[in-house]
Amino acid sequence: MGWRPVGSTGYWSVAGYAEAVRVLRDHEAFTSERGTLLTLLGRDDPAGGQQMAVTDPPNHTRLRGPLQQALSIRTVAGQRDVIRRVVTEALRPLADGGPFDFAAAMAALPMAVIGHLMALPEQDWPRLVRLTHACVAADDPEYQIDDGPQATLVTAHRELFAYFQDVVTRRRRAPGGDLISLLLTMELDGRRLSPGEIVSNCYSLLLGATVTTAQPPSAAVAALAGTPVLDDWAAHPELLSSGVEESLRWSSPTQHFMRHATRDVELRDVVILAGDAVVVWLGSANRDESVFADPDTFDIRRSPNKHIAFGVGAHYCVGHTVARVTLRILFAELLGRYTGFTLAGPSRRLRSNIISGFTHLPITAHVR
Repeated sequence: MGWRPVGSTGYWSVAGYAEAVRVLRDHEAFTSERGTLLTLLGRDDPAGGQQMAVTDPPNHTRLRGPLQQALSIRTVAGQRDVIRRVVTEALRPLADGGPFDFAAAMAALPMAVIGHLMALPEQDWPRLVRLTHACVAADDPEYQIDDGPQATLVTAHRELFAYFQDVVTRRRRAPGGDLISLLLTMELDGRRLSPGEIVSNCYSLLLGATVTTAQPPSAAVAALAGTPVLDDWAAHPELLSSGVEESLRWSSPTQHFMRHATRDVELRDVVILAGDAVVVWLGSANRDESVFADPDTFDIRRSPNKHIAFGVGAHYCVGHTVARVTLRILFAELLGRYTGFTLAGPSRRLRSNIISGFTHLPITAHVR
């Protein structure tokens, strides 16, 4: 547990697994509606109570239900061929034998998947990838504009919201079977969602999909290239799912979630006062040695693996099925088509306290 001076804009840090699970599960004692990221520390999130990510039950449950059904395994199964085509195309340059920026390719992959699900024009995808990453890594020179981090964040938010306002307006005139059309028909408390609520949830869905799914593959390859583990994994396709889950635990792409105490709460013999900010560090909880044996080893056979990379409780990631299917297809194609993975130059980490990952990871490999 961290220490917060009284009267400051500090926060309590929760690093252990059991305490992390308690905070994330107990939405009555720890609310999401004042903001879930440290970028909002000291001020309330204007999307609180409107955007699913910053809405507590029961409204969160009503918002989540239709989206959860739309992103179910049955629905996503129908997208497998699309996802496989996207994956094989993303990996194709690896066959040339020269250095291949694996992290850059992975950054574009989830955008293609969610782009299909949201029916967003393909020509917009590169811009959307850049804007979503600017939202979570405004300090990173790769995404920062000349006026600095705060201006980068404000500009990226403004452009994304303006983009979705235009998309929603067009989609109203010609709805389809996509996620945005679903948001247009959803109801909350007996009313349709307002335009602002629809745009806010479009932003949240896109952000959640694009900036997290890219990181487990890059983290796995960075850790395992040049070792026998990737060939061992390729030789045992029955370990596909357990290896994917380990990549999620290992990378823990979303590094933190913030909550605010709604009442005085005792946690690990520390009294957290009502109104205090509490930050759960998922990467730390997923390396808690009391839960995960030898936590600093990437173990493709790890079982059980009760990681919380997707969160836990009411706010468990609504897109977890899409992410898992995408990652299973990605690793199956990667390991089935290529071998001899080698790091081909210095990697570059993403500069962010929200997302743990890479912007660049040059590698080489051989076609099987």
